[in-house]
Amino acid sequence: MSAVANPATVDECLRVGAGFSQGDLNWIAEQFSPLDARLAAFHADTTALYISVKDREHAGQKVTLETTIGGREKIVVTSSEEDLHAAIMDVRDDLRRRLNDAKTKQEPRHNRHLRDVPQPADDELV
Repeated sequence: MSAVANPATVDECLRVGAGFSQGDLNWIAEQFSPLDARLAAFHADTTALYISVKDREHAGQKVTLETTIGGREKIVVTSSEEDLHAAIMDVRDDLRRRLNDAKTKQEPRHNRHLRDVPQPADDELV
C-alpha cells in the first residue's frame, strides 16, 4: 500500500460548528487524537471533520459529527448522551467503527489474512 503524501490529521481537518467555540476546538481535537492513525490513510486536502452540538448542556442535547473523505459517501454519526464529554467520545468511537467497517469492505476478497484459516488434518476428516 502506498503512503499518502499529505496524510489527514484531526488537527488539520477538524472544524467546530454550532454549539462549540473555537476555544473548544483544542480540547475536542485532543479527545479525537486516536483517530489520527485511521485518518492517515486519507489525503488531508480531501478530508473534513465537522462537529456541532444542539441544545448544549440541556436535556436532549445532540452531538453530530459529519465526516467527508474525498470520493466517498459522507459519514454522519450522532450521540444523545447527556454528558458532553461522553457524547464526544461516543461520536469519536462510532466514527472509528464506521471507518474500520469501510476499510474492511474495500479490502480484496482474496485477502491472505482471510485465507489463513487452519485446515483440518486428513485423519480428522474420517
